[in-house]
Amino acid sequence: MSSLINKNYKNTIHKIETILKELSNVVRNTGNKELLETTDDLISRIHDPFMFVVVGEVKAGKSSFINALLDTGTEICKAAPSPITDVIQQIIYGEKSQEITVNEFLKKRYEPVEILKDVAIVDTPGTNTIVKNHQEITERFIPISDLVVFVFEAKNPYRQSAWDFFEFIHKEWRKKIVFILQQKDLLSEKDLKINTEGLEKFAIEKGIKKPIIFSVSAKAEIEGNYENSNFSAFRDYIKTHITGGNGSKLKIFNYIQASERIIDRINEGISLRKLQWDNDKTFRKDTIDIMDNQYEKSIKKVGILVENTVGIYNTTTQEAIDELRSGLSIPSVIKRSFSSIFSKKKPLKKWLENVALQMEKDLTNGLKNKLDIHVGDISDSIQQMAQLIDIKVQRSDNSLKNNPEFFKSVTEKRTKVYQELKETFAEFLSQSDNFSGEKLFPYNKNITPNVATGGSLAVIGVLLTAFTHGAIFDITGGVITGVGIIFTGASIGFQRNKILKNFKNEIKQGKLNLEKELSEKLTSYIKSIKEKINQNFSEFDTLISTEEKSLKEIDDNISRIKSGLDKLK
Repeated sequence: MSSLINKNYKNTIHKIETILKELSNVVRNTGNKELLETTDDLISRIHDPFMFVVVGEVKAGKSSFINALLDTGTEICKAAPSPITDVIQQIIYGEKSQEITVNEFLKKRYEPVEILKDVAIVDTPGTNTIVKNHQEITERFIPISDLVVFVFEAKNPYRQSAWDFFEFIHKEWRKKIVFILQQKDLLSEKDLKINTEGLEKFAIEKGIKKPIIFSVSAKAEIEGNYENSNFSAFRDYIKTHITGGNGSKLKIFNYIQASERIIDRINEGISLRKLQWDNDKTFRKDTIDIMDNQYEKSIKKVGILVENTVGIYNTTTQEAIDELRSGLSIPSVIKRSFSSIFSKKKPLKKWLENVALQMEKDLTNGLKNKLDIHVGDISDSIQQMAQLIDIKVQRSDNSLKNNPEFFKSVTEKRTKVYQELKETFAEFLSQSDNFSGEKLFPYNKNITPNVATGGSLAVIGVLLTAFTHGAIFDITGGVITGVGIIFTGASIGFQRNKILKNFKNEIKQGKLNLEKELSEKLTSYIKSIKEKINQNFSEFDTLISTEEKSLKEIDDNISRIKSGLDKLK
């Protein structure tokens, strides 16, 4: 048979072996032990002879069929009227006859039979006893089989357990299948034809477009009645379609097909993993949107606060300006100056101090009331930002479970990160002092002397200096002459405009300082809260980023492997 194998077969097999080793690395990273075992089995057996898996119910004549096919003159598979074992028997070439038990479901039978150098046989238990160890067959042998031979009792090719198993492996692996009607010698030609046609129809209904069916008699073959056994037709089919000519290509294609099926299985796990990743990204985007929306609302509240406090500031300082304008009129100043001549008190100085103190008091009360109301409102808005995020976190769906056979460690890590996020954020939210009015704007009680009236008090100081050290009255003489009064009136008129102008400038600067400090301090604090909230997501963000890289790496590896398989095709 070796002469019938394509000369490029070995080279191609080596290429497939290289691809399978790359695929094995990808499977190993998925954590699916069973799929890794299947892949490694493909690698270890890629240089093995062609493999036939023989399937059928008990009493269908499988053992006799295998003995007749091997044509050794000895009973390799024991035939018995009742099932004697439910163990899989792998029959392969060996220098001497021996049997090795691999596990409770599998034995290896070595025989020095020439045909076994090219063809290995897997003798399976009856399909009606196969349930408990079908996984051993489907995971270990079906993927690498070159031909699955379904043996039916010629008298009854419709037994359900065989067809149930057929549906399973045909749907899962799409292997090359032939049907054998064994013990044809027990039927008349007419009945055999009816059952053959019935089997063909049944197979078509099950998805086989052109069923390959052979009616054989193992008994006739073993007894040397080759003309009636029909085994020669089956052997010719094997030489033509399996081991020789296009058969070697078919074996290669079987490995490609098995590799593609493994890739399909991996992609099933990858799809779920990508779904998890998409859910995580959506969840994270939702939290960012919540923060951005609440941030904008809080900033608008800052604008309202600034607008209201500036209104209070304008009203209060305008009253002070009006008071100064009136009090610095020539009659008012002369009156206070005369009063000071006959008294130790200094009414002008006292009046100016009272103006300053009253303005400070009015600003302090007015601004404090506004700050208390609006800062509390802003604090509530910021706290609502955190609370909305907390609700989103606590209700987050980390219940999406991956295929338990795939990426178990990734799923476990994801669940852990979600749990830690919930715990960390709940703890962060419980620290309510982060959102209190005092924490938010601790200096609101003394903001007016520091921000609002600092400039105006400086102007009041200039006024005091001007009225106590100028030419307005003569402290030493005690009497203001007419000339002095006239001179003083002119001086006051000149100084009054200058003083009011300077005072207004200082008031204007004070307003700018108030607007700037309120906006900057409040905006800065709102940003800091947003940053603190984001810090809780640092590990979660790392998870998303790492997952993106991992998925891309897997996709790249799968694409490269598929490209290699396509070239071999």
